[in-house]
Amino acid sequence: MTDDVVARARSGDEQAFAELVGPYRRKLHLHCYRLLGSLTDAEDVLQETLVAAWRGLHEFQQRASVRTWLYRIATNRCLNHVRDRARRVPPSPVPPFDPPARTRRSEITWLQPYPDALLDQLPQPASDPETRYGLRESVELAFVAGLQRLPPRQTAALVLRDVLGYSTAEAAAILGVTPTVVKGALQRARATLAQDRPTEPSAERTAVGPQEEQDLPHRFAAAFLAGDVPGLLRLLTDDAWLAMPPAPHVYRGPAAIAAFLRASGEWRDRRTGVLLPTRANRQPAFGYYLAEGGEPLARPAGMVVLTLRAGRLAGVTRFLDDRLLARFGLPAAAPTAGARDGVPT
Repeated sequence: MTDDVVARARSGDEQAFAELVGPYRRKLHLHCYRLLGSLTDAEDVLQETLVAAWRGLHEFQQRASVRTWLYRIATNRCLNHVRDRARRVPPSPVPPFDPPARTRRSEITWLQPYPDALLDQLPQPASDPETRYGLRESVELAFVAGLQRLPPRQTAALVLRDVLGYSTAEAAAILGVTPTVVKGALQRARATLAQDRPTEPSAERTAVGPQEEQDLPHRFAAAFLAGDVPGLLRLLTDDAWLAMPPAPHVYRGPAAIAAFLRASGEWRDRRTGVLLPTRANRQPAFGYYLAEGGEPLARPAGMVVLTLRAGRLAGVTRFLDDRLLARFGLPAAAPTAGARDGVPT
């Protein structure tokens, strides 16, 4: 069947090509997102991958599977994109108020969330002894951000081996290096991620029950909309962090987060906020809207994604890109009347 589809695609049959790559398109999109950390970049590189596959069909000798052939193209396109990333890093926004001194500076300013609606269209991968991460763990924001801090080849080696389940030899063939190089890159990548994520992802996930998945976002939204800083602080872990891509500011610990919330709260005091619930990276999220005093409609003001751990909030990622809301199917404006209706129940 595949031989016939490949032959028809090589003859210029676009329908056959769509049939050939269709089962992998969404998986490739997620693969590009993991490697790049940006939904926008993933969409661009996926298109480059499909164009390269169409043009390179005559070179596909079918010694590897269609899946491996496509992942080889996508992985190397992503690595090329990372090498050019200095020209693509988004500019840092200028805050409308004077923020307090940050705890540290984040270099991962291109990070974007990934819609759960797209993840829901993927089949849950079967358990594989060669795969360290399930679908949920491998798309969490902390994991994706951690990948961005690795050298590109280490990132690719870890994703190919520990997420996709390729053997060392297969990963080496995809990357065009020796198995020894893959083993070294993988060992270093695992060690670095272990330092950043001392708690195993699966343990972190099971520590948050269904009721907490519902209650914590609700309590966060109610306190956030009310400007209740003490109420927000009661929800945080002792090592909680607040990040705001594409701004490089990161605030770690309740005291630093409180200082930022008070400064931003003074600026928001004359404005009405609305939060509309959604899901991103298998985590609770909100579309955020703001309206000037008296305006009936609030306009997009970015997104908020919550990281939950052991019944508390371990992280709040405040994305400042208003264009993200449309990617999540959220409206272009939200009514300010009954703004608290945006809080999930």
